[in-house]
Amino acid sequence: MNVYKIKRRIFTFLLSVLLLLPLLSAVPASAAEAGFSYGLIPAYAGSPFAPVNGGEPYFSLSDYSGEAFEDYGELDALGRCAAVTACLGVETMPTGKRGEIGSVKPTGWQTVKYDVVEGKYLYNRCHLIGWQLSAENANRRNLITGTRYLNTAGMLPFENMTADYIKETGGHVLYRVTPVFLGDDLLARGVLMEAESVEDGGEGLSFCVFCYNVQPGIDIDYATGESRLAEEGPVPGPEPGPGKAAHIINANTGVFHLPDCASVQAMKEKNKQETDLDAASLIEAGYKPCSRCRPDLAAPQSPGENEPQPPASARLRGDADGDGAVTAADARLTLRAAVGLETYSGEQSAACDMDGDSAVTAADARLILRLAVGIAA
Repeated sequence: MNVYKIKRRIFTFLLSVLLLLPLLSAVPASAAEAGFSYGLIPAYAGSPFAPVNGGEPYFSLSDYSGEAFEDYGELDALGRCAAVTACLGVETMPTGKRGEIGSVKPTGWQTVKYDVVEGKYLYNRCHLIGWQLSAENANRRNLITGTRYLNTAGMLPFENMTADYIKETGGHVLYRVTPVFLGDDLLARGVLMEAESVEDGGEGLSFCVFCYNVQPGIDIDYATGESRLAEEGPVPGPEPGPGKAAHIINANTGVFHLPDCASVQAMKEKNKQETDLDAASLIEAGYKPCSRCRPDLAAPQSPGENEPQPPASARLRGDADGDGAVTAADARLTLRAAVGLETYSGEQSAACDMDGDSAVTAADARLILRLAVGIAA
């Protein structure tokens, strides 16, 4: 090869690098640089999480990797956690028993108990990347002070779905969790959770949600982590009237049913709450109608004269898109419905309510994913 050709190749290479540099420098290094801000998040309105950016994660091409890694940001001057990013796979998951984390006191930590909180304790040491995904125990850069509600109702369903995807496909998931602190607050307002399956380009798993660091019935001072019972307390259910109740409310899910609904029979006694209010009043009060017995469609009637339930859906259980098969696409569609990005028909809701709690949630999407890969739901 003559000197001219060598110089030409070197020139072409250098020119390519110069052309690519502006593109590489524009690649967002965080969700914030890609356009996320807390101002985009709607006020908490009863759901533990809300979709962000149309449910699409803020990842850039430079974030993707076919090899597992974990990157835990440095604590700031106040000792608060930063964003954590990982490419999760079977190789990052635990192989031994979970260790103790009680020695870690994240910013805003308070040991306080309330009867209205599941398990009594208001706060948990919340892993940004869950132990089941990372095998990280007492990593101070991976633990924040989070409410029980944030931990179990907000983050856990998405962690479970991610873990199931990895175990059942052997693939990798690009995963980032960003705690959102305002000013010098010691307690995060919530976390932004992003995930996308790598090998299939997000076909099997993809989400971007904000999980609220709140606890129903409790007022929280985010500057310090101090708390108290809300002045009005937890939202009370309607008091039942005389005679047979017109509807049964599931106090755990906020869904109301006709008394003869099959879901009522499966409901735990502690969660049953009778009321003689009509469907319109319940919906106005913030309760949701059951997707099986559809009390919102029943004609007005006297208590005890409820109409029989409509026939069960003929759609295949878990078949969200109605193509006659249960696939990962159905799980993803159901996750989008759970976070409010899709609106399901009554038939879809009945087919995709896998756990029978009369609501389509991230837990149902996880069960559909298990069914799609051949594991009984």
